[in-house]
Amino acid sequence: MTTKYKLDKPILVTGAAGAIGGVGRNVTEFLLAKGHKVRALVRREDERADVLRRLGAEVVKGDLTNLDSMHRAIEGCGRIYFGMSVSAAYLEATINTAAVARHHGVEAFVNMSQMTVSQMSISESTESPQHKLHWLAEQALSWSGLPVVTVRPTVFFEGFFLVLAGVSVRASDALMLPMGSGKISPISAVDVASAVAAILEDPAPHIGQIYDLTGPESADLDYYARIFSEALGRPIRYRDVPLPAWSEGLRQARFPEHVVSHLSAMVELTRQGRYDRMTDTMRKLTGKPPTNMRDFVKLHAAEFKPR
Repeated sequence: MTTKYKLDKPILVTGAAGAIGGVGRNVTEFLLAKGHKVRALVRREDERADVLRRLGAEVVKGDLTNLDSMHRAIEGCGRIYFGMSVSAAYLEATINTAAVARHHGVEAFVNMSQMTVSQMSISESTESPQHKLHWLAEQALSWSGLPVVTVRPTVFFEGFFLVLAGVSVRASDALMLPMGSGKISPISAVDVASAVAAILEDPAPHIGQIYDLTGPESADLDYYARIFSEALGRPIRYRDVPLPAWSEGLRQARFPEHVVSHLSAMVELTRQGRYDRMTDTMRKLTGKPPTNMRDFVKLHAAEFKPR
């Protein structure tokens, strides 16, 4: 039986294999469920690539910084989702992909950026090398002539709460993060993927737009610790750990220095109140409210159980 797709041309999704909180993987699943043909770009052939094939995606192995790889990935595609994990090669990958996308004349290029970029300019930056790369990448895309849509999410639940703080929640019933009394409005990567999929479904009204995405509430870590306690049914407290010690812990866990610098800058900006922001963009793009902390913790309760 021949599958009928909404569009003749596939939609390219980069970072499609993804790990925990992988936006690309969720974008792939959403688009396939909506009846779109998806070409999923992965870095290596593994079980995650096999899962994408079983879901119905056309899987292509490639490197975002390699011209030949990106020609093979982009040729024949009409729309692109571009996203890449924190990496020192981010700017090179963005420009390489954009150059090939322009060559092939794509109709939409949805770029995953970061919300902090909205507070940056030619004279204002942060201590994060990744933030600077995102800002520069946005500048280059604005000059490229491509039909770009920029998505700027805030902190992901999956990164800071499930991965980074999950260890201390399991081991000592504590959210151990160096965020002081700063407030944040974290968002689920699944929600961000839903917004991206909605844009890719009908990109024309969104071309040239920039969308800042946040969760449904902005609060400090003491508040979120209480939410954890209620959702998990056991006391969870917030421990404001020293930033240098926390950063060194990331190094001991073998996080690359580029990533350590980026995450350390993010928590320092949180302490300064720079992540205390709210938008209703998720609802406008998808018609649904974003996931809140309580529902996220309940959904992942098994992953927060003591071990």
